[in-house]
Amino acid sequence: MSGNLDDVKNRVISCVNCGLSKSRTNAVPGHGNKNSDVIFVGEAPGKNEDLKGQPFVGTAGQILSEALEHAGFERENVYITNVVKCRPPNNRQPLTEERIACRPYLSEELDIIKPKIVCILGNTAYRSLLDGSEITKNRGKIVKSNGQLYFVTVHPAAVIYNPGLRQVLKDDFVLLAKSLDKLRKGLDIEISQ
Repeated sequence: MSGNLDDVKNRVISCVNCGLSKSRTNAVPGHGNKNSDVIFVGEAPGKNEDLKGQPFVGTAGQILSEALEHAGFERENVYITNVVKCRPPNNRQPLTEERIACRPYLSEELDIIKPKIVCILGNTAYRSLLDGSEITKNRGKIVKSNGQLYFVTVHPAAVIYNPGLRQVLKDDFVLLAKSLDKLRKGLDIEISQ
Protein backbone atom coordinates (compact mmCIF):
# COMPACT_ATOMS: atom_id res chain seq x y z
CA MET A 1 0.00 0.00 0.00
CA SER A 2 1.31 3.39 -0.97
CA GLY A 3 -0.51 5.62 1.50
CA ASN A 4 -0.56 8.36 -1.12
CA LEU A 5 -3.51 9.24 -3.37
CA ASP A 6 -1.25 10.91 -5.94
CA ASP A 7 0.63 7.62 -6.31
CA VAL A 8 -2.66 5.76 -6.80
CA LYS A 9 -3.78 8.38 -9.33
CA ASN A 10 -0.55 8.07 -11.32
CA ARG A 11 -0.83 4.28 -11.42
CA VAL A 12 -4.48 4.50 -12.54
CA ILE A 13 -3.55 6.90 -15.34
CA SER A 14 -0.85 4.55 -16.67
CA CYS A 15 -2.73 1.29 -15.94
CA VAL A 16 -2.87 -1.46 -18.56
CA ASN A 17 -4.26 -4.23 -16.31
CA CYS A 18 -7.26 -4.94 -18.54
CA GLY A 19 -8.55 -4.41 -22.06
CA LEU A 20 -10.29 -1.13 -21.20
CA SER A 21 -6.90 0.58 -21.30
CA LYS A 22 -6.88 0.07 -25.09
CA SER A 23 -10.19 1.84 -25.74
CA ARG A 24 -10.07 4.69 -23.22
CA THR A 25 -9.22 8.31 -23.92
CA ASN A 26 -8.30 8.93 -20.28
CA ALA A 27 -8.29 6.77 -17.18
CA VAL A 28 -10.42 8.33 -14.46
CA PRO A 29 -8.92 8.17 -10.96
CA GLY A 30 -10.93 9.17 -7.92
CA HIS A 31 -11.19 12.87 -7.18
CA GLY A 32 -11.90 15.01 -4.15
CA ASN A 33 -11.00 15.62 -0.54
CA LYS A 34 -8.57 13.05 0.86
CA ASN A 35 -9.83 13.90 4.37
CA SER A 36 -13.47 13.22 3.54
CA ASP A 37 -15.63 11.23 5.96
CA VAL A 38 -17.53 9.80 2.99
CA ILE A 39 -16.52 8.27 -0.34
CA PHE A 40 -19.04 7.97 -3.16
CA VAL A 41 -18.39 4.95 -5.37
CA GLY A 42 -20.05 4.62 -8.77
CA GLU A 43 -19.79 2.06 -11.55
CA ALA A 44 -17.43 3.34 -14.25
CA PRO A 45 -16.64 6.49 -16.22
CA GLY A 46 -18.93 7.50 -19.07
CA LYS A 47 -18.18 9.46 -22.22
CA ASN A 48 -17.65 12.87 -20.55
CA GLU A 49 -15.54 11.38 -17.78
CA ASP A 50 -13.41 9.54 -20.35
CA LEU A 51 -12.81 12.81 -22.21
CA LYS A 52 -12.02 14.89 -19.09
CA GLY A 53 -10.33 12.27 -16.91
CA GLN A 54 -12.52 13.12 -13.90
CA PRO A 55 -15.40 11.19 -12.29
CA PHE A 56 -19.03 12.29 -12.55
CA VAL A 57 -18.67 15.33 -14.83
CA GLY A 58 -21.51 14.51 -17.26
CA THR A 59 -25.29 14.44 -16.79
CA ALA A 60 -25.06 11.88 -13.97
CA GLY A 61 -22.47 14.12 -12.35
CA GLN A 62 -24.88 17.07 -12.45
CA ILE A 63 -27.53 14.90 -10.80
CA LEU A 64 -24.99 13.78 -8.18
CA SER A 65 -23.98 17.41 -7.47
CA GLU A 66 -27.62 18.45 -7.13
CA ALA A 67 -28.33 15.62 -4.65
CA LEU A 68 -25.15 16.38 -2.69
CA GLU A 69 -26.08 20.05 -2.44
CA HIS A 70 -29.65 19.17 -1.42
CA ALA A 71 -28.27 17.14 1.52
CA GLY A 72 -25.78 19.82 2.57
CA PHE A 73 -22.64 18.21 1.16
CA GLU A 74 -20.13 20.35 -0.70
CA ARG A 75 -18.78 18.42 -3.67
CA GLU A 76 -15.23 19.65 -3.09
CA ASN A 77 -15.36 18.27 0.48
CA VAL A 78 -16.19 14.67 -0.50
CA TYR A 79 -14.28 12.03 -2.45
CA ILE A 80 -15.81 10.53 -5.60
CA THR A 81 -14.56 7.47 -7.44
CA ASN A 82 -15.68 4.43 -9.43
CA VAL A 83 -15.28 0.68 -9.19
CA VAL A 84 -13.72 0.68 -12.68
CA LYS A 85 -11.42 3.54 -13.68
CA CYS A 86 -11.78 3.36 -17.49
CA ARG A 87 -14.87 3.71 -19.65
CA PRO A 88 -16.28 0.42 -20.94
CA PRO A 89 -17.13 0.58 -24.67
CA ASN A 90 -20.61 2.02 -25.31
CA ASN A 91 -21.06 2.48 -21.55
CA ARG A 92 -21.74 -1.24 -21.07
CA GLN A 93 -21.50 -2.65 -17.55
CA PRO A 94 -17.94 -3.48 -16.51
CA LEU A 95 -17.05 -7.15 -16.83
CA THR A 96 -16.07 -9.14 -13.74
CA GLU A 97 -12.42 -9.28 -14.85
CA GLU A 98 -12.38 -5.49 -15.34
CA ARG A 99 -13.79 -4.96 -11.85
CA ILE A 100 -11.19 -7.36 -10.43
CA ALA A 101 -8.35 -5.62 -12.33
CA CYS A 102 -9.36 -2.25 -10.83
CA ARG A 103 -10.15 -3.50 -7.32
CA PRO A 104 -6.67 -2.77 -5.86
CA TYR A 105 -7.04 0.93 -6.74
CA LEU A 106 -10.39 1.23 -5.00
CA SER A 107 -9.08 -0.72 -2.00
CA GLU A 108 -6.15 1.69 -1.72
CA GLU A 109 -8.42 4.74 -1.97
CA LEU A 110 -10.52 3.35 0.89
CA ASP A 111 -7.42 2.44 2.96
CA ILE A 112 -5.85 5.87 2.53
CA ILE A 113 -8.97 7.96 3.16
CA LYS A 114 -10.51 5.72 5.84
CA PRO A 115 -14.03 7.14 5.42
CA LYS A 116 -16.67 6.78 8.11
CA ILE A 117 -19.10 5.69 5.38
CA VAL A 118 -18.73 4.46 1.79
CA CYS A 119 -21.75 5.51 -0.28
CA ILE A 120 -22.45 2.83 -2.88
CA LEU A 121 -24.05 4.28 -6.04
CA GLY A 122 -25.92 1.62 -8.01
CA ASN A 123 -25.93 -2.12 -8.60
CA THR A 124 -22.44 -2.56 -10.07
CA ALA A 125 -20.77 -0.89 -7.08
CA TYR A 126 -23.12 -2.79 -4.74
CA ARG A 127 -22.17 -6.11 -6.33
CA SER A 128 -18.46 -5.21 -6.39
CA LEU A 129 -18.15 -3.99 -2.81
CA LEU A 130 -20.68 -6.12 -0.93
CA ASP A 131 -21.62 -8.88 -3.37
CA GLY A 132 -25.12 -7.42 -3.17
CA SER A 133 -28.04 -7.46 -5.55
CA GLU A 134 -31.51 -5.91 -5.71
CA ILE A 135 -30.44 -2.41 -4.79
CA THR A 136 -34.03 -1.16 -4.77
CA LYS A 137 -34.79 -3.43 -1.79
CA ASN A 138 -31.69 -2.34 0.11
CA ARG A 139 -31.25 1.30 -0.78
CA GLY A 140 -31.37 3.88 1.97
CA LYS A 141 -29.80 1.44 4.43
CA ILE A 142 -26.44 1.29 6.17
CA VAL A 143 -24.69 -2.05 6.30
CA LYS A 144 -21.42 -3.04 7.96
CA SER A 145 -18.89 -5.34 6.32
CA ASN A 146 -15.33 -6.04 7.52
CA GLY A 147 -15.51 -3.12 9.93
CA GLN A 148 -16.53 -0.60 7.24
CA LEU A 149 -19.94 1.10 7.06
CA TYR A 150 -21.63 1.28 3.66
CA PHE A 151 -24.67 3.29 2.61
CA VAL A 152 -26.54 1.87 -0.39
CA THR A 153 -28.44 4.01 -2.91
CA VAL A 154 -29.30 4.29 -6.59
CA HIS A 155 -26.82 5.48 -9.21
CA PRO A 156 -27.35 9.08 -10.36
CA ALA A 157 -27.46 7.84 -13.99
CA ALA A 158 -30.60 5.84 -13.10
CA VAL A 159 -32.37 9.19 -12.64
CA ILE A 160 -31.81 9.94 -16.33
CA TYR A 161 -33.95 6.93 -17.29
CA ASN A 162 -36.29 7.04 -14.31
CA PRO A 163 -36.88 10.68 -13.24
CA GLY A 164 -38.88 9.50 -10.23
CA LEU A 165 -35.62 8.38 -8.67
CA ARG A 166 -34.34 11.98 -8.43
CA GLN A 167 -36.20 12.54 -5.16
CA VAL A 168 -35.23 9.06 -3.92
CA LEU A 169 -31.55 9.92 -4.40
CA LYS A 170 -31.98 13.30 -2.68
CA ASP A 171 -33.84 11.74 0.25
CA ASP A 172 -31.20 9.01 0.56
CA PHE A 173 -28.42 11.61 0.64
CA VAL A 174 -30.25 13.51 3.40
CA LEU A 175 -30.40 10.25 5.37
CA LEU A 176 -26.70 9.68 4.66
CA ALA A 177 -25.84 13.20 5.88
CA LYS A 178 -27.82 12.66 9.11
CA SER A 179 -26.10 9.31 9.72
CA LEU A 180 -22.69 10.86 9.09
CA ASP A 181 -23.50 13.69 11.50
CA LYS A 182 -24.41 11.15 14.21
CA LEU A 183 -21.17 9.23 13.60
CA ARG A 184 -19.15 12.44 13.91
CA LYS A 185 -20.83 13.06 17.28
CA GLY A 186 -20.15 9.51 18.43
CA LEU A 187 -23.83 8.59 18.42
CA ASP A 188 -25.29 5.24 17.40
CA ILE A 189 -26.83 4.78 13.97
CA GLU A 190 -29.16 2.12 12.65
CA ILE A 191 -27.27 -0.63 10.83
CA SER A 192 -29.15 -3.17 8.69
CA GLN A 193 -28.32 -6.85 8.79
